[in-house]
Amino acid sequence: MASTEVQSDSDDGMDEFMDKFKTQRYKNAFTEKNWEEEFNKVPMFMKSAPEEIDPQTYPELACLQSMIHDEDRSPEEQAKSLKNEGNAYFKEKNYKQAVVSYTAALKKKCGDLELNAVLLTNRAASHFYLGNMRSALNDAAAAKKLKPDHLKALIRGAQCSIELRNFAEAVQWCDEGLKIHPTDEKLRELRAAADKHKRAAERDSRKARAKEKKLHGEKEALLAAIKDRGIKLFQPVRPRPQGSYSEDEDERSSAAAVAQLSLDGLSSQEVTGAQVFLDEQGVLHWPVLFLYPEHQQSDFISAFCENNCFRDHLNVMFGEELPPWDSDRKYHPQNLQLCFEDEEKETLYQIDLEASLLKTLEHKRCFVKAGTPSFLVLVKGSSFQRQFLSGKKIHGL
Repeated sequence: MASTEVQSDSDDGMDEFMDKFKTQRYKNAFTEKNWEEEFNKVPMFMKSAPEEIDPQTYPELACLQSMIHDEDRSPEEQAKSLKNEGNAYFKEKNYKQAVVSYTAALKKKCGDLELNAVLLTNRAASHFYLGNMRSALNDAAAAKKLKPDHLKALIRGAQCSIELRNFAEAVQWCDEGLKIHPTDEKLRELRAAADKHKRAAERDSRKARAKEKKLHGEKEALLAAIKDRGIKLFQPVRPRPQGSYSEDEDERSSAAAVAQLSLDGLSSQEVTGAQVFLDEQGVLHWPVLFLYPEHQQSDFISAFCENNCFRDHLNVMFGEELPPWDSDRKYHPQNLQLCFEDEEKETLYQIDLEASLLKTLEHKRCFVKAGTPSFLVLVKGSSFQRQFLSGKKIHGL
């Protein structure tokens, strides 16, 4: 009788439990919308491992991780588990996390040299695909130190050296590897590539040195030509330290703007980048700037032959067509006055339009500033000319 009551109670209870499904849905059931997301939380069905494992979101995975990192196990066992974890990340191309796992494994400092060499080589591979070539090379070198015959370490070291353009070092890696693995095809391929790049780099270096030597010779010849003509290059003089004295103090005071003859004084500030050059006949050609202070305008001649006179160029610039800014049509060659300025003495020197550029540059008070001789152009008899020259010293050449 008692058993009948128990059976009856059991039946009644199950009926009541089953009746709930008719009116109330199971709260944790998968739906058509979330089943993929929920399945991806189960370690067996995960498509990729998360970078950070939150026990609340991934309880099963957190449990497995705690088993992998169980501190009660030997360092070798822990390192192997972390290596497998790193390999899984590597297969997923999650190289950053792979580096983290391999690094954690190496920190276990197990005594297995083979395992440590593998961990270093695997981390080198992860760094390689992340583009961290120097770190990858360091790991490959450390792996080779542990096991000199480790083929993957030798290959990775050669690959990193090539990427870092250390071709001679890459050849050395390959040669060391081929002594141990003489038939390995990958090492042979890498050595051939490294040797090819090495020869090309050496060839380019020889060409660059030859070009540099040629340019240096040309510059030396240019400076010698300028020096032989007595042309002076203007550069700002650095302030003399207080209390210091030198024997050439008088020379500095009389020509403070004259610098030592050097290439620094030939750097043109013009946007064209034009610079003085020496042609095959030994003639200098200068970039020359004409300034028109009345209209705040300028003209630039990129290659003014030192033997040409100023009138030749003025006839071209102010020939049939006058510039648009000359609204009064005053700038005819016969109406123009040409000067250069001695900035130190605040003195103007009038230039004979029939004189050559060389004759003007040879004048003792003419200085070439920033590699570009510059000249002022004024209209004779104009009110601006009188105003501009008032209070200034002017000399003829």
